[in-house]
Formats: sequence, structure tokens, C-alpha cells
Amino acid sequence: MRTFAVPSFPYSTRGLHMLNIVLFGPPGSGKGTQAALLLEKYGLKHLSTGDMLRAEKASGSELGNRVAEIMASGKLVSDDIVNEIVRSQVHAHHANVPGFIFDGYPRTIEQAKTLDGYLQEIGSGITACLFLDVPKAELVNRLLQRAHELGRADDTEVVIEERVIEYNTKTLPVADHYKAQAKLHMVDGLGSKDEIFGRLVALVDESLKTA
Repeated sequence: MRTFAVPSFPYSTRGLHMLNIVLFGPPGSGKGTQAALLLEKYGLKHLSTGDMLRAEKASGSELGNRVAEIMASGKLVSDDIVNEIVRSQVHAHHANVPGFIFDGYPRTIEQAKTLDGYLQEIGSGITACLFLDVPKAELVNRLLQRAHELGRADDTEVVIEERVIEYNTKTLPVADHYKAQAKLHMVDGLGSKDEIFGRLVALVDESLKTA
């Protein structure tokens, strides 16, 4: 496993100099791989919607019990509850980590505005929004290969293409929110994982200089 020393950048464990990244990427973009590498390099806290919901459910808290009931019923957890969990995690960890990677959140402009507010509460904000840009045809090919490897016969080309289109449709308005703040960076998602990682690191390091 590759190892990285946590860099001595001039960002602290609280306030405006925290490194807070929103990582976007449609299915098949390699977002999971790159998130793991960024976490390892910068020592950040990973806040993934799915992981947070599962952790809250397992905690046995009042909120966790509400999440468990909703998930057991087959319904989607509301934005209000997801927002509440995100705020709880931000406040619980911000004093002990140099920043966060938000993965799978925010999914709507309203969530993006809500996240801005939560970070303002701790005197911070989003440093950069990184969007892994991969052509639709390449995404479909990658997902078809993954479906074949995992034996997912129901993941047909038509189904996968619909997933990619739906993701982009929902995500683009959120990307525009960060574009308006001059924080959106489109990143070429083609190439080896190390090449893509190098592009992301260059953007993150540049964002830290200007934060």
C-alpha cells in the first residue's frame, strides 16, 4: 500500500484554513479510488452519505433509530435527516481533523447552501469542488465491465446509461453553485489512477495557496 506523509500546508484544524473538498463523479468515474488516495495524502475525514447513515443507524441514538425505521420501511431518508447527520459529523470532528471530503453530499443546491451554512458555523467553508469528468461512453464501458466481473446481469447498457444521465442531471446544478463561487474544478478523469491523482493534488495544492 502506498503511503504519504501528511503535508505541512498552512491549514489548521479549525477555521477558514481547513481543507474541505466536495468530490463529484458519476458512476464509473473512479471517484472511490481517488477519494481514498486524497484521504490518505491529506489526512482528511471522509463524510460519505451512505457511511454516515449506516453509522448513525448502528449508533442506537434517537436519530439513528429514526434512520433505521425509515430504511427498514424501504423509504428514502429525507434531506432534513441527512442534513442533520452531516451537521452532527462536522461539529463532532472539525476540531480534530484538518478538513473533510464530502462524498455523495450535497446532491441538491439546497443541500449545498445548507452545507455552506454548517461550515460557516465553525468558521470555515468549501475549499474546492472537484468534478471527475469522464465521457459517457467510457463510463458505460467501465460499468459494463464491472457488472460482468461482479455478475450483475441486470446492469445492462441501457440501465447504466440511464444512471449516468440521471447522475449528471442532478449533479450539474450543484456544480453550478460552486462554479458561482469560483470553487469548481473540472478534472480529466481519463488516464491511470496516478495521473488522475496528480491532477487532483495539483488543484488541491493550488486551492490551498489561494484559500
